[in-house]
Amino acid sequence: MGLKIIVTVKQVPDTHNISGEAMKEDGTVNRAALPTIFNPEDLNALEEALQIKEAVGGTVTCISMGPPNAVEVLKECLYRGADDVVLISDRRFAGADTLATSYALKCAIEKVGGFDLILCGRQAIDGDTAQVGPQIAEKLGLNQLTCVAAIAAIDERSITVKRSVEDGYEIVKSPMPVLLTITGSANEPRSANAKKVMTYKNIGKELSSLSYDETYMSVAHGTPVLSHIREWNVEAIGAAPEQCGLSGSPTKVKKIQSVVLAARESRQIANSDAGISGLIHELIEENIIG
Repeated sequence: MGLKIIVTVKQVPDTHNISGEAMKEDGTVNRAALPTIFNPEDLNALEEALQIKEAVGGTVTCISMGPPNAVEVLKECLYRGADDVVLISDRRFAGADTLATSYALKCAIEKVGGFDLILCGRQAIDGDTAQVGPQIAEKLGLNQLTCVAAIAAIDERSITVKRSVEDGYEIVKSPMPVLLTITGSANEPRSANAKKVMTYKNIGKELSSLSYDETYMSVAHGTPVLSHIREWNVEAIGAAPEQCGLSGSPTKVKKIQSVVLAARESRQIANSDAGISGLIHELIEENIIG
């Protein structure tokens, strides 16, 4: 039968285009002011899942939590070879920090059920916390192998991986089920399959053009609303509303700044022992080097 693999994916703001309008007054990201992309390391996680599927067989289900237009990253998953995709979307998920996000994803994963492997990107570029994957594992009571740079061996009972650590790598083995977080160096994500693009390109248009304030909110949740895309709300995944979104988020962003570093002055140091010695002493006195 192969392995049942779940991959969590996220639509994120393109952080190369941050401006002063990137944050709203309540401390949440103003996603309408920023273009969105598929979180890079989530693509690595998807690629790793697809390679495992090709090696030992199985299925790949991708789950994303986000507004209706997050359906676009799920379509990208289908283009690359995912078998099933789920969008968990509800006004009450909005403003979630890592704690509330991992709770909602945990509930959705439990609803899917029967999994052997959960793969997440190491971290998302809009927060860089690397917390969601480990928090999901903790909430599900699973082993977790983080910062995975390569899979050394896998069968239907266990997996052995190469982990990136501060001073090199380590080899770790775990029984199934287990959660992995995948680094950007693990693989080179494949391009979309042209035939799959033609098959799936028109699905989800009803969702991708909507926001939380539009008629999408009246859709009957908990059932497939479109071919190949399931959409679940708070009730559909059995989540407690008070643990979702802003109400379930102890972390609050107070301020965001766009910092541009620029040299204020330049100095020329004499090419002599005295000049170099003077520079070193000055750097030490200013606690730049110690």
